[in-house]
Amino acid sequence: MSVRDAIRGFYAVLDRDDEALAHALLSEARVLQLRIKPRAGLGDPRGDTAELLRIARMARRVCDDAGAALIINDRIDIALAVDADGVHLGQTDLPIEDARRISGDLWIGISTHNVTQVRAACAAGADYLGFGPIFSTTTKENPDPVQGFDGLEAALVAADGCPMVAIGGITTSDVRALYRTGVTAICAIGAVNQSRDPRDTARQFRA
Repeated sequence: MSVRDAIRGFYAVLDRDDEALAHALLSEARVLQLRIKPRAGLGDPRGDTAELLRIARMARRVCDDAGAALIINDRIDIALAVDADGVHLGQTDLPIEDARRISGDLWIGISTHNVTQVRAACAAGADYLGFGPIFSTTTKENPDPVQGFDGLEAALVAADGCPMVAIGGITTSDVRALYRTGVTAICAIGAVNQSRDPRDTARQFRA
C-alpha cells in the first residue's frame, strides 16, 4: 500500500491498549496510528518502552489482519521494531532530515499548525501532513491556536498536493464541509474512541 492509498478518508488513532477498539477503527480506516501518552511516574520520560512495544505488536497484527497500514507516533525505534509502515513526528520531535537517516523506508508524517510549518515540512520531504487544530480540542493539554476552515484552506494551498489529515475538535457534523475543502483525510480521536459505538462513529468520518 502506498502512503496516498493509506492517508485517505478516516485516519484512525489508537490511544489505548484496546484490541477490540483497534478492530473497530480499522473496519472504517486504511491506516491506524498508535499514539499512547506516557504515564506519570515512569522512569523513562517517553513512557514504558516494553509496554508500548507490546501494544505496537498487537496493533501490527490487527493492521495485518485488516490489510491496513500502521504508523507509530514519535517513536522511530518502536516503528522499526514492529515493522510499521510509518512514523508520525511533531514539531518538537527529531527533525525530518535526521529522522530520514535512521528510519529506512518508513513514511514520515509531520504535525503542522500553520502555513509556515506546512511549507517547511513539505520542503523537507514529509510523506504526509497532519494539520490543526481545526477546531478547539481537549485531546492535547496545551493545544496550538485554532486554524478553522480559513487556515486549513491556506494550508492545503501551501501543501501543494501533499496528503493532509485534518485534526482537532472535529465532529461528525463537520465532515462534509471538511472534505469539500479538498483535505485528504480526517482524524477524530475523542469523538470516535470515546463514543458508545466507535465502529459506527468512525463510519461517519469516511469520505
